Amino acid sequence: MSEAINYEGIEFPKLPHASRWIEVNGSRMHYMEAGDPGGVPILLIHGNPTWSYLWRNVMPHLEERGRVIAVDLIGMGLSDKPDIGYTYFDHREYVWGFIEAMGLKNIVLVIHDWGSALGFDYAYHHQDNVRAIAFMEAHVATAAGYEGMPADIARFLKAVRAGDAVGEEMILNQNMFIEQILPNMVKRKLKKEELDAYRAPYPSPETRLPIMMWPTQLPIGGEPADVVQLIETYAAWLKAAEIPMLNLYATPGLGLPESAAKQLQSQYQKLEIVNVGDGLHFFQEDQPDTVGTSIANWLRRVIS
Repeated sequence: MSEAINYEGIEFPKLPHASRWIEVNGSRMHYMEAGDPGGVPILLIHGNPTWSYLWRNVMPHLEERGRVIAVDLIGMGLSDKPDIGYTYFDHREYVWGFIEAMGLKNIVLVIHDWGSALGFDYAYHHQDNVRAIAFMEAHVATAAGYEGMPADIARFLKAVRAGDAVGEEMILNQNMFIEQILPNMVKRKLKKEELDAYRAPYPSPETRLPIMMWPTQLPIGGEPADVVQLIETYAAWLKAAEIPMLNLYATPGLGLPESAAKQLQSQYQKLEIVNVGDGLHFFQEDQPDTVGTSIANWLRRVIS
């Protein structure tokens, strides 16, 4: 376990794995690493509003399968917060740069939430460098509109995407993603020290810009057009891809419940699905052992 980290005056918790940084596009990106340094790279990519801390209890189960790396997206976790727009394409530039800077070859991707879009997108454009993909609560399609969404979520997204003061107040000042959305999407009650760990990267309104930008990138009603096109492109590719894939889903889940997982399995060429048990969106917090062992057992079969 690493020592507690003081990063730019912010106290972060002790992390259970080695904590490291590498420079990408003039900024430092943080990652946790475990396992065999010479083994198959297993790259874990989180989404919004989490950081590599999300994977802390999953990583031990993967250590025997290769070199386990959990990266913090730029502006999130212990990575730097450069003066950029934090659009999807900004994040993509840094993720691709991270993989290149780390020299990662023949990668296994383990991806969640917006990390799934970044991972699928990378795999589509670098098909010779990805060996397998495990995904959870992933972005596998675009939304025609707000119909079908819970009313409170639809109202929230509309406010944020409109760029009005209401959305900024909720995310930047009230820190709604950390204080309400994250804990409400975990079945168990997060411990104070766990919630403090998720709070740590975002102590002030100005540090929460990356969190606020992610909802504006959701592909809803044809906007933003560049993200819609990107997701539709890799979504079509996923159906025909010969790469081994694993979809982990929880009950009841949120973005990809059992019904969606079974539909994907009928559409994809080499997709296995596994129910990890009770969970919502951030089920790595509810079922880390099942998530980790399910991925490890799958890798044991599909990666020689």
